[in-house]
Amino acid sequence: MPTRTRDLTAQKRPRRARSRAISPLPPLVVSSLKPHEVDLAYSTLVCPTCRTWVPINAPHSRPKLVPHHTEKAGTDDPIRCPGSHRLVTVDVTVDQWFRRLEEGLTQTDGRRSTRVIRKPKTGAAPAVMQIVGDTVDDKTARKLNEAHIRGCSACSIRDKKGHFLRPADLTARCTDGRRLAQLAAHTKRLAPARRKAQLDREDWNDRRARGLRLVREQQWQNVSEPVADADLRRVRDTLAALIQMLNPRTADAPQLTDWERADLMSAITLLATQEEQLTR
Repeated sequence: MPTRTRDLTAQKRPRRARSRAISPLPPLVVSSLKPHEVDLAYSTLVCPTCRTWVPINAPHSRPKLVPHHTEKAGTDDPIRCPGSHRLVTVDVTVDQWFRRLEEGLTQTDGRRSTRVIRKPKTGAAPAVMQIVGDTVDDKTARKLNEAHIRGCSACSIRDKKGHFLRPADLTARCTDGRRLAQLAAHTKRLAPARRKAQLDREDWNDRRARGLRLVREQQWQNVSEPVADADLRRVRDTLAALIQMLNPRTADAPQLTDWERADLMSAITLLATQEEQLTR
């Protein structure tokens, strides 16, 4: 029977990382580290050099940190952390470490505030009539109520022929009818105060407009004389320029046509009238 190649060839087995290298850094003492930076249940701790979680190789014989680098996995040419192969001195047991971890959590919980912050109390929502009462006046509410009574059979008392006689009692009316009746009563009760507030508001607006008008008049009185002098000076300068254009002093000046002379005379007359009005 021929021998198969598979039976004679040894299969490749995974190897563990075994190295006699030791880091020149001093050994790490587990008791000197913080409890939350050590996990003795899984034999890992936080490397003080790169601040990453690193497993402990051979935790029961000669524990030391496994070789690791600071870059992400799969990085080309990674740089090894100087804390690789660093010796670890495990001087606490798992129970002692777990007890220290629980004590630290208890102290952290004790520093947290346990005072209950009460939520602010919310005020009662206003009624629908209070909301609508500010937007509808008493006349509109009364007309809405009357229109509903005439169109609703439950809110009115009618004869045998169906003619309207009078409104029904409030208890016998429908839901919309009761709401409209309450709205009409509410707006009627608030009508005097609303009219008074409206009159006060109109009076305040009138007094404010009167005060602004007086302020503008006073401001204009302070600047009216300089403005009048500037207007008079501008009219006189323009008038002198037009007169000089109408009667040039040099003989070589261009001669004006009859139409141009008439336009200049009209402009001079208008400016003379304005000057007379400003000098009064």
